[in-house]
Amino acid sequence: QVQLVESGGGLVQAGGSLRLSCAASGRTFSRYGMGWFRQAPGKERVFVAAISWSGDSSYYADSVKGRFTISRDNAKNTLYLQMNSLKPEDTAVYYCADRLLGAQTFSYLDFGSWGQGTQVTVSS
Repeated sequence: QVQLVESGGGLVQAGGSLRLSCAASGRTFSRYGMGWFRQAPGKERVFVAAISWSGDSSYYADSVKGRFTISRDNAKNTLYLQMNSLKPEDTAVYYCADRLLGAQTFSYLDFGSWGQGTQVTVSS
């Protein structure tokens, strides 16, 4: 089973940027698609972005398209989420997760191992 550790969260003003990282260990990172989810207080965990095992394909929620960029470095076993033009509604705990082999959707049910999350707070 893979272990995932997120970092890079923090407090930023609206319009600012943050880059989240997710370090993976314990399994061959490059074999699996990866994703980012977020969960705001009192709300469900929702899909943010995903990337294929090779990094050739990426997918985004409409709410972040054009502002966030997912990427990965398989040599470093690390997943990234570059977040630009941040808005107060982006405030949430952000989680990385590995996508189950053969997954067909971006539901959280199609993702297996999860990190502990990193808090992102965007002030207005």
